[in-house]
Amino acid sequence: MTYEQLPDEWKEWVDLTPLERFRRSEQLFAQYLAMGGSLDPDPDPTSPFDDPEAWRPGAAHGRAGLRLLRRGAS
Repeated sequence: MTYEQLPDEWKEWVDLTPLERFRRSEQLFAQYLAMGGSLDPDPDPTSPFDDPEAWRPGAAHGRAGLRLLRRGAS
């Protein structure tokens, strides 16, 4: 595929300097995490290291769970 055949969005990305691409990637990654993205890998049942009994889904929306503590009347 030649440069002229690339979609406009890809051309914009290719035209950025490596430092500009890195900074944009940081912004995209931060946005992904802010929207609830997770860094946990998906389970791979074809992997020889896969243990389906050890894997369990992460917390909802990729965020840490919340535990409420109730205190009795003092």
